[in-house]
Amino acid sequence: MGLAPQGVLAILSFLARRVSLSLVTLFLLSIMVFLGGQVLPGNVGRAILGPFADQRAVDALNHTLGVDRPLLAQYWGWISNFVQGDMGTSYIFRSPVAPFVIDALGNSMKLAAVAFVLVVPIGILGGVVAALNLNRPLDRIISLGGLSVTVLPEFVTGIILILIFGVWLRWLPISAAWPRDAGFFTQLYYLILPSLPLFLVLFGYIARMARSGMIEALDSDYTRTAVLKGLPWRTAIWRHVLRNA
Repeated sequence: MGLAPQGVLAILSFLARRVSLSLVTLFLLSIMVFLGGQVLPGNVGRAILGPFADQRAVDALNHTLGVDRPLLAQYWGWISNFVQGDMGTSYIFRSPVAPFVIDALGNSMKLAAVAFVLVVPIGILGGVVAALNLNRPLDRIISLGGLSVTVLPEFVTGIILILIFGVWLRWLPISAAWPRDAGFFTQLYYLILPSLPLFLVLFGYIARMARSGMIEALDSDYTRTAVLKGLPWRTAIWRHVLRNA
């Protein structure tokens, strides 16, 4: 059965509002990023040519780079080129910025994927185990432990994990920079340690949501009915409780 015209219009209106809000957010973020770079102390030409360069050469380089123009003109040139796919040229490396951003984005996506693969099944399993052991020591350990590691900043847990697994035990590399032409499993090996702080931050949230859903499903009428009719407890958990939770 298809959606009514009013339902389709409501969905389209919702999507239009979300897209518009996202564009406004990106626009404001671009202004903040641009102004953040402008308020930092320093002179681009001086940074490139060095502290002993002649001031006239510095001024000429700043004029060539366009950094002596008004801020509004600099922002318009920057944002218009970015919309067209040109991220500009690095003043320090004298090369396009896009390859640096694309490489960093690719590595970040790989790291996020590894953390996602780790945290989702383990977090759900932790929540299920906690719900099945409600108000028991195992439930308290999982709930309090997940909540405790959630409030710790990633840079704190990252340093602790580096000291334990990278320095003392030497099980994992302390850097996520894998060798050139490294294969899939080599990259995965280098990404395990950086993904653990993300895992610890997200584990508590996912485990709590899974625990809440499991408790609600376990206390429902259909679960009690299934058990009273003779359905084995494990089968009821697997076929009914987990799906609804």
